[in-house]
Amino acid sequence: MELSPRLHTIAQQVPMGARLVDVGTDHGYLPVWLLLNHQIKSAVAADLREGPLSHARETSRQHGLSESISFRLCDGLADIKADEVDTVVLAGMGGETIAAILKAAPWTRQEKLLILQPMTGAPRLRLWLQDHGYTIIKEAICCEGKKLYSIWIVAGGVMPPLSPAEQWAGVNCSVALRLDYLNMLESKAEKALCGHKAAQIPEQAAIAYLEEVLTGLREMKKELESNDHSS
Repeated sequence: MELSPRLHTIAQQVPMGARLVDVGTDHGYLPVWLLLNHQIKSAVAADLREGPLSHARETSRQHGLSESISFRLCDGLADIKADEVDTVVLAGMGGETIAAILKAAPWTRQEKLLILQPMTGAPRLRLWLQDHGYTIIKEAICCEGKKLYSIWIVAGGVMPPLSPAEQWAGVNCSVALRLDYLNMLESKAEKALCGHKAAQIPEQAAIAYLEEVLTGLREMKKELESNDHSS
């Protein structure tokens, strides 16, 4: 079986020999692919709804892995024990949902590797992680169709304070598609800033924040471009 570019990039972040839980597993493609490629020791596929979990069971059956995956119908990590897993994947959901799942499972700060891929709310999620004892170790970026996705490797620990631009884009580093990602975020920030300025009663704090975000994003772009020219 083949994974989508987004799921394949997530799979690349999973350590060899991991004991994995895939939260919001949907069709179960990620744990099935990882088991087929002998990358993980064990897998738990969890989902809030029975429909997706049934699809995941069918995917595992088609590949002869029905006995190799534990299926859990539960909200987030509610039915997962800390000693069952060492790697937690929370991908394809909103940042607020990811934060709520982690808040309800504080054991995820203790010697666990988290692979997070928020679809929305990335700035707030980065701040939440910073405020609740998590640190982002590195970020990867992938392209699927016309969309760019950021995948974060996270563990328990102290994260240095993030600037407004870093809340949006993470810490600047020369990884593939980084410049495209910064361009995308710059466009989003510009649109948000225009919207606030056009409001009947402009919110000055939000305007100042977005202006700081834009300044920081543009500095990140210059840094990347100068590194490219010097290499």
